[in-house]
Amino acid sequence: MNNTINTDTAKQPLSSSELARINAYWRAANYLSVGQIYLLDNALLKKPLTLEHVKTRLLGHWGTTPGLNFIYAHLNRVIRRDDLSVIYLAGPGHGGPGLVANTYLEGTYSEFYPNISQDAEGIKKLFKQFSFPGGIPSHVAPETPGSIHEGGELGYVLSHAYGAVLDNPDLIAACVVGDGEAETGPLATAWHSNKFLDPATDGAVLPILHLNGYKIANPTVLARISHDELEKLFIGYGYQPYFVEGADPDVMHQKMAATLDMAVAEIKNIQEGARLHGNQIRARWPMIILRSPKGWTGPKEVDGKKAEDYWRSHQVPFGNLATAPGHLELLEQWMKSYKPEELFDDNGILREELAALAPEGERRMGAIPHANGGQLLKDLIMPDFRDYALKVTQPGQSAGEATRTMGKLLRDVMKLNAEAKNFRIFGPDETASNRLGALFEVTNRAWQAQTLPEDDYLAKDGRVMEILSEHTCQGWLEGYLLTGRHGLFSCYEAFIHIVDSMFNQHAKWLKVTSKEIPWRRPIASLNYLLTSHVWSGSQRVLSSRPRVH
Repeated sequence: MNNTINTDTAKQPLSSSELARINAYWRAANYLSVGQIYLLDNALLKKPLTLEHVKTRLLGHWGTTPGLNFIYAHLNRVIRRDDLSVIYLAGPGHGGPGLVANTYLEGTYSEFYPNISQDAEGIKKLFKQFSFPGGIPSHVAPETPGSIHEGGELGYVLSHAYGAVLDNPDLIAACVVGDGEAETGPLATAWHSNKFLDPATDGAVLPILHLNGYKIANPTVLARISHDELEKLFIGYGYQPYFVEGADPDVMHQKMAATLDMAVAEIKNIQEGARLHGNQIRARWPMIILRSPKGWTGPKEVDGKKAEDYWRSHQVPFGNLATAPGHLELLEQWMKSYKPEELFDDNGILREELAALAPEGERRMGAIPHANGGQLLKDLIMPDFRDYALKVTQPGQSAGEATRTMGKLLRDVMKLNAEAKNFRIFGPDETASNRLGALFEVTNRAWQAQTLPEDDYLAKDGRVMEILSEHTCQGWLEGYLLTGRHGLFSCYEAFIHIVDSMFNQHAKWLKVTSKEIPWRRPIASLNYLLTSHVWSGSQRVLSSRPRVH
């Protein structure tokens, strides 16, 4: 089965005027992205480009950016049409110029940063600050409106996306997975998150696998296997894949619009079937495989070597503007190819007919409250912990287990917040062995896959999330917390080190958001219960008793 949209036979959803406008919007995002990487001044190219207008040190990633911009423009269209609530997660977060450009075009960037105004002077400041001392990072960092996922360390975007939509029934997480990122272990396992999503009570994740063919200097695995093998891989994961492939912008816009329309319709059908008709069959959620050139719309060749659709466009396609003959002229030709005079008026303001393509208010992906989860945070209803104290009538005569007692506390937290649906437990198949079994008096393990008569504590609406992947548990919980909820991760101490790097990334995010970005609201803490602590010497285990931390 080939699920590629054929625009020769399929209905083309975009009229000629709609096609022209969405392509122009995409050009505007691409123009702003290139400008952030290269320019200090002369932002709208009102005069001939000179070396004084260009940054002396060039940092950033161009290759993935036009694809991220393409997806953003098309998501805007369906958000406006269907009044959708969509959060955008960029796995290739190194494509930071694109997300900054799009939040600027939709107006949210200037609302959070009034000094980056919607005019020529604002565009100049937008360009200068990128990867510049005293400016902003090159990734989709906490400074970027709409972001809950920086993407600096690859592999976590899909688990973050699924965590974000748990208990958020009206939310769609548009989750862009880079084909380099798709080679990581955490990402590969996270595809199985679809077996834990309840269409009756949770939102939806729309994975978009962005195949542009290359990592920094090598081809990617999924870009070099056959179409049939790739399709079967994701059918095997339990998805319904749809392909959008090509390089001609006019054709690709029609393909993407038609495919996105189909995906949104399928999501609605799945959710309505579960919510209105009690459908119990596990959903086969749609996903999109977008195959487009790396560095799309950039220079095809630089110094006689292939650039577009090749790894050479992964980062900065060319530098050495002061010493390499023709590079300055090449940059000017590249930026002028987007025809900025058609996109911005003489004052540098995005033309009205293009600005109208963005959603409004909190429907803008840069302004969606879920991406600033502290806005949605509600305190947990908590029992008095003193009520769970172990009764000690005589010294040395009472026996008890700390985690078994804690299980009773967590049971009651779960029960007290059942109506709010803002608390979950996460862990790699260790809830029972960690003596937290009291939780199963009030809830079950979340499970959408096959069940057998002898199974216990498995249910579609379970609130204990267990999968034997510490990375996925950590990612789910981070996504859940970042969108304004509460949770706890229970794990054996010996295995928690698997997520050390993820923890560090999350801690850095919290540090920046809490101390440096006043518009970011505080989120709930990430809580760990570490058990089975061991001290070993001469191959002898000295202690393995659970301990609460």
